[in-house]
Formats: sequence, C-alpha cells, structure tokens
Amino acid sequence: MSQEHLDQAETLRTLTDRLVSQEETGGEPMVARVISVTSGKGGVGKTAVTSNLAVALARMGKKVLIIDADLGLANIDVVFGLTPQYNLNHFFGGEKTLEEVMVEGPEGIKILPAGSGVQSITHLTGEQKMRFLQELDSINDEFDFVLIDTEAGISENVTYFNVAAQDILVVTTPEPTAITDAYVLMKLLSLQYHEKQFNLIVNSVKDSDEALDVYKKLTIVSDRYLDISIDYLGCIPWDKKMRESVRRQTSILHLYPNIKVSSSFESIACSLTSTPQSSMPKGTIQFFWRKLFSF
Repeated sequence: MSQEHLDQAETLRTLTDRLVSQEETGGEPMVARVISVTSGKGGVGKTAVTSNLAVALARMGKKVLIIDADLGLANIDVVFGLTPQYNLNHFFGGEKTLEEVMVEGPEGIKILPAGSGVQSITHLTGEQKMRFLQELDSINDEFDFVLIDTEAGISENVTYFNVAAQDILVVTTPEPTAITDAYVLMKLLSLQYHEKQFNLIVNSVKDSDEALDVYKKLTIVSDRYLDISIDYLGCIPWDKKMRESVRRQTSILHLYPNIKVSSSFESIACSLTSTPQSSMPKGTIQFFWRKLFSF
C-alpha cells in the first residue's frame, strides 16, 4: 500500500473514531441533512428551486450550506448576485481553504461556489480528496441543511452526488420531455445504484391539479417498471415574477414574499423540516464525502 493510501486510511480512521467517541460520551451527533437537488434535463428551474428553498429554510432559523456541484457551469453565485473572489478551483489547486472559498449569501446562507471548468471530482488526486474531506469535517457541525445543486442530466457527477446524499429531490416541469427525463434519471439511480426513495417537486405549473397529474404519471410508470417510492413534496406555480427575480439576481422570497410562489417554497421547506431525520448514516456530511470519494 502506498504512503498516500496509508495517509488516507489514517485520516478516515481518525474521523470515524471521533464520531464513535461522540456517541459513547453522549455528545451530539452531526445533524446536517444532505439533500441533492437534481433534474433529468436543464431548463426546469433546478437552481432557482435550490436557491429559494435555501432562503426559505434560512428564514426558519436553519443554517444552510449550498454546494454548487454543477462543476462545468457554476451559477448559484450568479443567482444570488454574488461575485466570489475564489471558487473550488482555488481550493483544489491548494491556494485557498474552504473557509476562504466559502461566501455568504442572503439570510446568512453559506455557498461553496464552483468555477467554470473546475476539475471533475473523479479526476482529483487522493491528496485533494482527503484535504476536502478533512476541511468539511471541521465545519460540518455549523449547518442544519446542505443543499447540493447538481448538474442536469445523468452524467457521472450527477449520479455521484445523488447516490451519496440522504435525500434526492427531483425537479421537473409538466413538459413531456422533462417528465421523461426525470423518469430516466430515477430509473438509472434505481437500477444501477439501488436508490429506492425519491422526492418530487413540479415547477412552473398552472395549478396543483397539473402538478398532481405529473406525479401520477411518474408513479404509475415507476410502479409498473421500478421498485421505487416517490414522495410528492409540492409544486411551484408558474409566475413571470420568477424570471424577474432571476434577472435581478434576487430570490423571489425577497422580492415578493406574499405571492403564491413564495408560499410554495415556504411550504416545501416546512415539509423538509418536519420530516424525521433518517437514523441511517446515509446523508451525514462525513458519510457523504467518504462514499463519494470511494467511487
């Protein structure tokens, strides 16, 4: 075994021993929930859902971290109107720490911005991976929720983040192509990665009946061909003010806090906070990154 692998093994052992020690001494375990926000195709409003859901959670007193996992096309910082000086390129290059890369958005939300052309996770060296793991471990108890804004589609990066997260939140719209691509994504994660539980948000609907019709279509076909469960979290009504908020680089909850769209995000945030934390290790930050890097 190389020295690099020995060093990685020792670091993982240290982190594991720390968690065991917390449990044995009655210490508080890490409680952050890791949620991937994903979609089968682009253009369904996935990043807008991530950013507004983060704002809704933060307004409920939750500490939120957003990881921009769209490694080839960073946009979370753009949505919030931020111009970060550094991004994950600088971290993986050894120039900055995660704390130095992390920026603060509205409502105290913390963001790890991706840089255009950032290295693929699958091509990082063992040293880079372990440094990332160690630094995340040092800050993980600062957050209640970690939202990962994945790339759209079914690339390897998308599957990595979805498989490791505790909750998989699929965003789609009523468009037939979006529904089909959402099903393809869930089918891939089910058949190849044995994921059985998904959450669904239907964006840009004219009313709740249209959203429920999308949910019904997906459950009918998944019940017939897949062994999965889809939970309906809610819907976001179409409103031209959403486009305005994106153009003005401000969340819809800040611009128009009293409209139906904002209420919808608040309702979905309430659903997430009221759902009991899974007792399984899947979804804790330490487990997330260990599983991700094990690929």
